[in-house]
Amino acid sequence: MMKCAIFQVDAFASKPFEGNPAAVVPLEYWLDDDILLKIATENNLSETAFFVKNEKGFDLRWFSPTTEVPLCGHATLASAYVVFNELGYDKNMVHFNTQSGELIVLKDENGFIMDFPTKAPKPCPIPNGLSEALGVPITECHQNNFVVCVAKDEEAVKNAQPDHDALSAIAPGEFILTAKSRTYDFVSRCFAHVHGLEEDPVTGAAHCVVAPFWADRLGKATLRARQVSRRGGDITCTIKGNRVELFGKATLYLKGQIEI
Repeated sequence: MMKCAIFQVDAFASKPFEGNPAAVVPLEYWLDDDILLKIATENNLSETAFFVKNEKGFDLRWFSPTTEVPLCGHATLASAYVVFNELGYDKNMVHFNTQSGELIVLKDENGFIMDFPTKAPKPCPIPNGLSEALGVPITECHQNNFVVCVAKDEEAVKNAQPDHDALSAIAPGEFILTAKSRTYDFVSRCFAHVHGLEEDPVTGAAHCVVAPFWADRLGKATLRARQVSRRGGDITCTIKGNRVELFGKATLYLKGQIEI
């Protein structure tokens, strides 16, 4: 029987039961992908992060309950929390080698700063049935690896009641619903049926897409964002060329041991 440490961290949260929970499993060496996926399925969280130490930092991978994903912000933040606070890492910066390139997380006294690539979306026609599928009128649509749906205001984003089967029929990927905010610069929600969940509580990768969109729209390099899911979470986004710094907090919910 093999034993592995496991942590569950609420990312983009200053206290438990907020933000986006992620499981983190540090490994001495890589297990078979089938085992990694089974662990993620058993955890039944939006993502489980696995990492193995390398010469520069750590190799990092993320799995949803159904598949491996190429980029996950909140599970990267959770992994950094574990490295800095649970594993005795004595530096203030950690390098993660991932499918999306090198990701750097800096720890400061207030939280964590993640350095990610931007993925600005391009305008596209509003697909037929999109407003009906989201349950609110959509004023414009943009797309890259996410379908970015712009609503008229913050209340529309909060009140949306999407039909996830209808969204799946429109596009096989993930959807971001977003609008300008009164108290933040923008708000958003993220629907990720393709990864085996209907709504992701707080999504770092989505802010690599909507942050450059709103930075260009509002003429600001630093933006305060709120993902207005049921749990909710705050992210400060700073655009630096083709990179975006995502600032957030994290808190430990549990730690234990897997026996497989």
